[in-house]
Amino acid sequence: MQRRHLLRIGLAAGASLALAGCGFRLRGYDQPLLAIDALTLEGPDTELARLVTRRLEGGGTRVQEGAAGVLNLGGENFRERRVGGLDSGPRELELSLEVPFSVQRRADGAYLLDQQRLEVSERLTVNDDELLAQDDLLEAARERLRDEAARQLLDRLQALEPS
Repeated sequence: MQRRHLLRIGLAAGASLALAGCGFRLRGYDQPLLAIDALTLEGPDTELARLVTRRLEGGGTRVQEGAAGVLNLGGENFRERRVGGLDSGPRELELSLEVPFSVQRRADGAYLLDQQRLEVSERLTVNDDELLAQDDLLEAARERLRDEAARQLLDRLQALEPS
């Protein structure tokens, strides 16, 4: 029994080394994230805007004033909704983030993406007996929502053609 297990591990290790040795790469791994060279980011200075800026620059798109494309990013709108549950003890909440955005071409003001919305949500269970832990849970959920919203925004920007 142990011999078979060791044989399987050996075969898996050999296969992974063979793939690494032959120059195997994920498709598009070394390509820029977006086809757009530079964007101007306009809107309120929020955590989401800073996250989007870091992700764009990390993907090879410069965020600078006067770029040919303008990303208009609205403010973060968090909503908290109670989902069922009792009046005391643990309760389930749905936390959602909604952010409006659009993309314009600076040369003629034409919208490449006209007045769209990102909306992401997450459910979590909180307990009123642990108020400090509840605040930490809510803040961690807000961070996850911002992360997902930034990912969805970059997915939508990938469809844009360079201007």
